[in-house]
Amino acid sequence: MEQSLVILKPDTLQRGLAGQVLSRFENKGLKIVGMKLTRLTRELAEKHYSEHRAKEFFEDVVGYITSGPVILMVLEGPSAITVIRQMLGPTDGRKAPAGTIRGDFGIATRYNLVHASDSPEAALREIALFFRADELLCYDRDVNKWIWQV
Repeated sequence: MEQSLVILKPDTLQRGLAGQVLSRFENKGLKIVGMKLTRLTRELAEKHYSEHRAKEFFEDVVGYITSGPVILMVLEGPSAITVIRQMLGPTDGRKAPAGTIRGDFGIATRYNLVHASDSPEAALREIALFFRADELLCYDRDVNKWIWQV
């Protein structure tokens, strides 16, 4: 099983879309193995976006991700990285097709709702940045266990 870091960014929470976005991942069959609500420090945001430090948008992206609360998640499933990135659609919500998260909810490039790891190597680095190993849970999803019997 593959894991990916997913961040529901400040605009997702400010617009009240966290539940809708999260439900799409669960409905697709991805499993939540870690989740936190937090506000990123500038130091942590700079580490996360370190590969973009020399780019002109670095200050904007760090300012944006630290501007409000975020939900950090680790999602797991077969080909999770590819599946999640396809579900998100292109970064610019104006160009993202309908049916994708950004296509259905996004209208800008900067405010693009969700971050997701773009490779297995990035996922390992990003997950370790935000989660300790003991914060990730291993469990089976067996819905039959949870059906009430009369």
